[in-house]
Amino acid sequence: MKRQLISLVSLYLFSVPQVFSQGYNVGDQVLDFKLKNIDGKYVSLSDYSSAKGVVVVFTCNHCPYAQAYQDRIIEIDKKYKLKGFPVIAINPNDPQIVPEDSYDNMISRAKEKGYTFPYLIDETQAVYKMYGAKHTPHVYLLQKEGKNFVVKYIGAIDDNYEDATKVTHPYLADALDALLAGRAPDPSSTKAIGCSIKDKHNEK
Repeated sequence: MKRQLISLVSLYLFSVPQVFSQGYNVGDQVLDFKLKNIDGKYVSLSDYSSAKGVVVVFTCNHCPYAQAYQDRIIEIDKKYKLKGFPVIAINPNDPQIVPEDSYDNMISRAKEKGYTFPYLIDETQAVYKMYGAKHTPHVYLLQKEGKNFVVKYIGAIDDNYEDATKVTHPYLADALDALLAGRAPDPSSTKAIGCSIKDKHNEK
């Protein structure tokens, strides 16, 4: 009996990290985080207890895809934070690999572009792994359900990073509009297109 119990405990301990490392799926409750903003203050999901939800965007300075979406992310934030869904941007890259994504350069970029949302640095790179983000940009739309934030959409912002005027499927905006109308986003996930996240543990 003791051997069976030990085996079950071992199975649980070894299986949880494996599942956790795969990141969140639509329908999952997310854990809180605490990351440093460009103003030196720390921001957590729990700071948004009165919001209907949040748009978590993993993005950065150097990536051409991320640069192409900067203005669109600002527009999303300006429009939807008034409706209860503000943007939280997170830079997951290791600045030792990409110096352009350093904290000081994040501050400069935010001022230059007039970011209307927090721009947080994932210094330990634990948060992007928790979410399962693979690219910059990579979007996770969360809705508040009771005291929890639940994933409702994962993926791309829209279907044309090169030209905002030629977008035919504004995936994120459509997902936000669906939630505001009391519907589930459809699609609830798309393929995020962008640069790979620069993690020193993945560099060869």
